[in-house]
Amino acid sequence: MTEDRTKLQWGRLAATIRAAREALGLSQAALGEQAGVSEGTIQNLESGKPKSRMPQSLSKVEPPLGWASGSAVAVLKGGEPVPLPGRDTSASAPTGQAELSRKFPLRVVAELESDDPLLDSAVIELPGLGGARMTVVVHGQPNATPEEIQEALLAWRRAERKLRLPDDD
Repeated sequence: MTEDRTKLQWGRLAATIRAAREALGLSQAALGEQAGVSEGTIQNLESGKPKSRMPQSLSKVEPPLGWASGSAVAVLKGGEPVPLPGRDTSASAPTGQAELSRKFPLRVVAELESDDPLLDSAVIELPGLGGARMTVVVHGQPNATPEEIQEALLAWRRAERKLRLPDDD
């Protein structure tokens, strides 16, 4: 007899994934990228909706979250995720605004924690400074239409090209 997967604790798994992702300072898109799945897949896992079959993506999100194989199923059954051997994520990962505010100005923390939709991000090498770089996080307007999002992305692409141009000085 097969297990009724709709009886598993999908809401608990969703909350555990979300908490682990946020503790690592990852957006849904960033976790998806690290796991090799789409942002929509992460959103689906974090929705907590019961599933009739076990998603293949569960095993893909475990390593980027710092979990050993099988941890997601353990959470579904009421247990806890098992950390990857030799990986202590608690000391190195940001744990919220208090940790972030020790590392960044409050205006940067406010942007990083914004609920506005994340459109893109980039790390851009600064020319002539021996590996110095800047990080750009691009947020869109809440409740933007698809056309407004497209317009914002095009504006970002134009700005990004300018930022990446070689320094003529």
